[in-house]
Amino acid sequence: MRIGVPKEIKDRENRVALTPDGAKQLFDNGHKIFVEKNAGLGSGFKDEEYTKAGAKVVDTAEAWGCDIVVKVKEPLEVEYKFMKEGQIIYTYLHLAGVTPTLTEALLKSKATGIAYETVEDAYKRLPLLAPMSAVAGNMATQVGAYYLAKFNNGRGMMLGEVLGSFYGKVVIVGDGVVGRHAAKTAYGMGSNVYLFGRHEERMDLLRDAIGRRSHIMLSTEENIAEHVKDADLVVGAVLVTGAKAPYVVTEEMIKTMQPGSVIVDVSIDQGGCIENSRPTKHSDPVYEKHGVIHYCVTNMPGAYPRTSTFALTNATLPYLVKLANKGFNQIVKDDAGFAKGVNTYKGFLTYKPVAEALGIESSFKDLKELV
Repeated sequence: MRIGVPKEIKDRENRVALTPDGAKQLFDNGHKIFVEKNAGLGSGFKDEEYTKAGAKVVDTAEAWGCDIVVKVKEPLEVEYKFMKEGQIIYTYLHLAGVTPTLTEALLKSKATGIAYETVEDAYKRLPLLAPMSAVAGNMATQVGAYYLAKFNNGRGMMLGEVLGSFYGKVVIVGDGVVGRHAAKTAYGMGSNVYLFGRHEERMDLLRDAIGRRSHIMLSTEENIAEHVKDADLVVGAVLVTGAKAPYVVTEEMIKTMQPGSVIVDVSIDQGGCIENSRPTKHSDPVYEKHGVIHYCVTNMPGAYPRTSTFALTNATLPYLVKLANKGFNQIVKDDAGFAKGVNTYKGFLTYKPVAEALGIESSFKDLKELV
């Protein structure tokens, strides 16, 4: 197989989809690896490390001209021209949350789009989404604390313990990987943590995992509305696999929040779970509405590319090796969880929640009918 690794071009996106060690593993399995020049620099990997691993350093077009193209983030419009029939694009796609033009381009090109975020393991978990959710969860609390500073027009409340007293109220909606990591980071800093989830049976376990002082509560509209009023930081951490996130914090709730408080909507890749949210980027990360600072960067882990690249590729590489070794048809027959990652194939949407979220159910076809 010819495997291409383009350089990421999203705003300040410094992750890379394959490390030199990963390139060597694929090379040792008999595959040809084509890495775009300087693709790994942002994560601390020089071109020479890839060539020593058996890869060839190439230009953009050649990196894209492969059987499998491995990326971190979704293709941007300037990259649509490279997509072609029969080509596999293995990356985060977030089709329900990003511009519908990407879905249209994938369907028109008849490229095979495999989305990291919808691949499942044997326990119905999301193993390729989890590492970046963990990074984003940790970061949500850290970046929220930064924007609470008065010099950022925040309300000047530090999240943390000062001589035995705990300062700052952090409200986190969603108790998945993002929510748990955001909560543990906030708790570790010494703030007052309120985590909202949907599963009462998990609440004692979550309290044990995060800290006995944490407040684990049922996620209801009434509970959320009551606690965002005096929150210093609200973290949106809601996920519906592959589909658009529901709004759990409404504009009316935001209007009740304290001036200078901060919202970090980690769900923004899937459309956002805060009603006022709109996508932002690292070079222009925040905006203010109703006196509340909103941070909605769509590639948060790109701020810590070396950590993120190692964490992501540790998860994605084993699947990539199997995909390259077995071929597409065989791996989707052998691994039903990996098959759920296939969002587009032969000009059809093959992941129903995406088709429903975009309102184009007529473009959906079950993958089993096509393979």
